[in-house]
Amino acid sequence: MNDAITAEGLVKRYGEVTALDGLSFSVQQGTVLALLGPNGAGKTTTVRVLTTLLRPDDGRATVAGHDVVRDARRLRAKIGLSGQYAAVDEHLTGAENLEMVGRLYHLGAKRSRERARELLERFDLADAADRPVKGYSGGMRRRIDLAGALVADPPVLFLDEPTTGLDPRARAALWDTISELVAGGSTLLLTTQYMEEADQLADRILVVDHGRAIARGTADDLKDQVGGNRIELTVADAADLDTARETLAWVAVGAIRTVPESLQLTVPVSEGAEALHRVLGGLADAGVRVRDAGLRRPTLDDVYLTLTGHRTPGADPHQAEEAAR
Repeated sequence: MNDAITAEGLVKRYGEVTALDGLSFSVQQGTVLALLGPNGAGKTTTVRVLTTLLRPDDGRATVAGHDVVRDARRLRAKIGLSGQYAAVDEHLTGAENLEMVGRLYHLGAKRSRERARELLERFDLADAADRPVKGYSGGMRRRIDLAGALVADPPVLFLDEPTTGLDPRARAALWDTISELVAGGSTLLLTTQYMEEADQLADRILVVDHGRAIARGTADDLKDQVGGNRIELTVADAADLDTARETLAWVAVGAIRTVPESLQLTVPVSEGAEALHRVLGGLADAGVRVRDAGLRRPTLDDVYLTLTGHRTPGADPHQAEEAAR
């Protein structure tokens, strides 16, 4: 398969701050790459460079066969972009917003109207086509924004945290739409702060921190890098947390995570059921009462914490990344 996106040694600085520090990666045609990283990692800066909104200070990149600097004008006709916030005119109707985008892409008045109606049907917005966007819900705004990115039927799409702020139902609906686009042959670069989103949608994942790639591969590849299993347990009494940590230290192969508010502990172990059996026996001998216990594989959340040293920021769906600052 050919690469739809390539980045080689991208560097971007904002004064004394280096947002991208030699970032390199590629995305095959017809696949999804999820770009993960803590706030300030360089995710949005990467999207802006690849969509010609920023010029890199060093390195080079191509999208759909066009250099993002030398061929910027021709490239813009081959890409679609949906940013962190819906880029729509609240005073125009849904149909008028999409028709305006079509005219900007030089599709002509007739084709712009046809394309707008096609996309309104596709995104289940036909009933709201003639209503001003200011009356749309958050999920409807995200859908009309994504529809706008598809007006010119671009082969490459960039979605910068497309589901931030959506409720679970709207997020699941948008995931279905994204999956349909990929099934139709589109190439997507997706930035997200939701681990489940990356696990669900991405063919490959790139973890970035301080403008550098620190891990890459499929979700399973990254989970294998962390290795082992995780014992999750909940103690019955907050006074037992310290005793539980001391008791579990001998079996842990990494840092033990404690959530005092929920009385939970997560223990990375190299073995499976045998380790769980020994842990429960040790806690019983220490007089620690366990309310719940289980064994699971690492999640992308575990990967993220291990690789970056940060908890996943997606716990606050309204928190937007600040342009890699």
